[in-house]
Amino acid sequence: MTFEMTETAISCATPDWIDIGAQLDSEGYALLPGAFDRDAARELARQISEDRVGRRVSLDSLELGRGEILRFGAQLPEPLASWRAALYRDLAPIANRWNEILGVEYRYPLELNAFLRRNSDDGQSQPLSHLNRLGAGDHLALHQSSDGEHVFPMQVVVLLSEAGKDFTGGEFVLTEQRPRMQSRPMVVPLTLGDAAIISTAQRPFKGTKGYYRVNLKHAISRVRGGERLGVELSFHNAR
Repeated sequence: MTFEMTETAISCATPDWIDIGAQLDSEGYALLPGAFDRDAARELARQISEDRVGRRVSLDSLELGRGEILRFGAQLPEPLASWRAALYRDLAPIANRWNEILGVEYRYPLELNAFLRRNSDDGQSQPLSHLNRLGAGDHLALHQSSDGEHVFPMQVVVLLSEAGKDFTGGEFVLTEQRPRMQSRPMVVPLTLGDAAIISTAQRPFKGTKGYYRVNLKHAISRVRGGERLGVELSFHNAR
């Protein structure tokens, strides 16, 4: 399904990918403020909800909390499909640099379609991108989407509701576990139309004795009132 929206709904500001790479290196996430303008974000949320895009799945059935997600399927709606493909082109070099740092031989293709073909060839055919809808009392439990041989180390989240007006609570949370250290929690400050690139599961971290892997998970805290809508875009499929 294609929405009656154009790519002009997406911010035309050119991201500073050197700065984004540095943020990802140091924190495991990078903000894209105003990735969608406010009206476009609300329109995208409305059309996804009203057009019943995708398949509804309860988070309780997945043992991932309370609320529901709408899985988009193989074909993302526009403008999300084009935006995801464009983001992948800029993130693939960062992903390959991370693998080089960690001594991993695998290299990601520079185009999303080529990477998804690798997914398909190895039996990864379950799309992961979805809309999440959380009402009062709902939450998304800590998790990571890292099932399969071909896992892209970054994904993107977008907030399509306004905190303090459409909902209260519902903070987006990352946790990072470093070896022999307690988990480090981080609240990612998202407003309506903002996006964040986050680490999918693991990333390199530079310690005093060189680089090592740290493990990350993400969650959405309990919504205290109203309804929170957000999109989670994955660049890989699950088994």
